[in-house]
Amino acid sequence: MRILIVDDNPTNIIIIREILKKEDYRDTVAVSSALEMFQRLGIETPGAPMGSGYSDIDLILLDMMMPEMDGIEACRLLQQYENLKDIPIIMVTAVGDSKKLAEALDAGAVDYVTKPINKVELMARIRLALRLKHEKDWHKERDQRIQEELKLAALIQNAVLSSPIRDPHFEIDALYKPSFELAGDLYSWYPLGDGRYGIILLDMMGHGISSSLFCMFIASVLKDTVSTYVEPEKVIQELNRRFNMLYIDSQLVQYYFTAIYLVVDTKHKKIDYVNAGHPPALFYQEGKEVAKLNAVCPPVGLFDKIEAAPQTVFYEGEGHVVLYTDGLIECVDGTQEEQLDWLERQVRVSHDFNKEEMERLLFHEDPPQDREDDKCLVWITLKGGEGKA
Repeated sequence: MRILIVDDNPTNIIIIREILKKEDYRDTVAVSSALEMFQRLGIETPGAPMGSGYSDIDLILLDMMMPEMDGIEACRLLQQYENLKDIPIIMVTAVGDSKKLAEALDAGAVDYVTKPINKVELMARIRLALRLKHEKDWHKERDQRIQEELKLAALIQNAVLSSPIRDPHFEIDALYKPSFELAGDLYSWYPLGDGRYGIILLDMMGHGISSSLFCMFIASVLKDTVSTYVEPEKVIQELNRRFNMLYIDSQLVQYYFTAIYLVVDTKHKKIDYVNAGHPPALFYQEGKEVAKLNAVCPPVGLFDKIEAAPQTVFYEGEGHVVLYTDGLIECVDGTQEEQLDWLERQVRVSHDFNKEEMERLLFHEDPPQDREDDKCLVWITLKGGEGKA
């Protein structure tokens, strides 16, 4: 436990050191000015970058009235340094002006003692400041561990996302930028044989650890569910059954997710789908108006059972289908209809997926920002050619 004493009066330094020594605080360092204090903390001149990334000082006793730079200004400058601003500062002052004391506290000091120094009062305030610092350090270390674990969890989440598919009659790829928290979006696709592919995009309610864990559970059962049930309504109903098995007693929030699940049949040139409360997919074909795959049933997890009526659309020649989560359009000002119109215009381009262009149009942020929602886009390219009946 190292305490830094900053005072231009040698007598005051001697008195404080003796008080601390009698209370078994023997590891002290003394300097006679604010400038010397900054140098001791690894800063050549106040306001300059910090020379070293670490300070061994646990608490500063800082005289308020000093030549060249007073304690209040020194305290204010210290707050500019990320690695120093959490060191507790106790002002030592002969000034009884309440405005000055308030100014010192506003500048970043945690407490003050007045001269002549009362040793009982000084030690009480030191113990309180060190106890608070210990608690703050504990919370910082815990938060750092949590952040490291969250980063690992995000990497694991990303690893379960499907890789692009390139097929003579079918291609699929995605763009995805999670929010600043753990992701709640998930996309997956699976070859079903005989020229068919099962594709799902879902958006879990909320963000953070709980939503992420629910999302990972769904990821763990998706392959078995899709390959076993295949048909869109049965897949959605089975996911609803599985999700409701996770009922947690006394939970305050009811979790659910929106989803759109499609089976693309490249032989028969058709798409069967169920939309469970999800934003409408956009279906583009040559010479036709954009079609919205927006016939919906309730989101998954809201009810014990859901009726999911499948829909079918057919296609000829080339085309593309765009799936997305609402985080992609909510970053655009306007009504929901205006947001969707904006997206329709952006993706009304070549059927082939230009990943770099879509990233520039839809995902570029200048300056980059912490998003409150995930942004996800899935692009399905339907190739021309004759199918086999």
